[in-house]
Amino acid sequence: MNQNQDDHWLVRPASIRLLWKLFWAVLAITVALQIFIEVKGYFGVDGWIGFGAAFGFGSCVAMVIVAKGLGYLLKRDQNYYRAEADDD
Repeated sequence: MNQNQDDHWLVRPASIRLLWKLFWAVLAITVALQIFIEVKGYFGVDGWIGFGAAFGFGSCVAMVIVAKGLGYLLKRDQNYYRAEADDD
C-alpha cells in the first residue's frame, strides 16, 4: 500500500484543500445571505452586510495580539525553575 493511502483522510493535502474551499464557500454564502435577509441592527453599524464576519475576524486578531503580548510579559527565563533548585 502507498503511504498516502494509509493516512487519515483529514491529513491528506487534497482533503485539507477541499475543506478550506468548503469553509470559505460556507462563509461567503452566509455573508451573501444578508442581502436577502434583513438584519436588525441596534447601533446602526451592526446592521451592515458582513459586519458580524468582520467583527468576529477583528476580535480574533485582537485576542491573538493580546495573548502574544501577555506571553512576552509573563515569559520566564528558560532556566527559571532550575536556578531555584540549584540553590538548595
